[in-house]
Amino acid sequence: MPRTLTLNILEKYKEYGVIFIRLIVGFHLIYGTQDNVFSYARMEEFAGFLSVRGVPFPLFSAFLSVYAQFICGILFIVGLATRYAAVVMIINFIAALVIAHIGDKYPNMFPALMMLAAACFFLLHGAGKASFDSLLEKREAAKEVA
Repeated sequence: MPRTLTLNILEKYKEYGVIFIRLIVGFHLIYGTQDNVFSYARMEEFAGFLSVRGVPFPLFSAFLSVYAQFICGILFIVGLATRYAAVVMIINFIAALVIAHIGDKYPNMFPALMMLAAACFFLLHGAGKASFDSLLEKREAAKEVA
């Protein structure tokens, strides 16, 4: 098959594909936590949920999880400190699976599993070309050459 009729022409753009994953994962993290960020009553509800499950320091743990997700969502969207944010989200979603989803059916676990899978992807792959991480890497490389 001639090269022009295959999808191989997209190969040079593959590093830009990660932006779509960053955008939806980042949006989901922000959307899922914004109610707790902007409402102390909702944060207390989450702390109560954690307390029932035996999580130590439930209010502190609620704040830690919510703000970690909210901030990492922003970092994923802009592609800044992506691998560090991924480590935080890997820890967060392993904890979420253990605390909230042990014994759940797969459909209930799916959102947390997807967030964990996305965080693992970001840890290994990075943010891609359309990101602040890439821009900072280029600046650092230019400094080393000069």
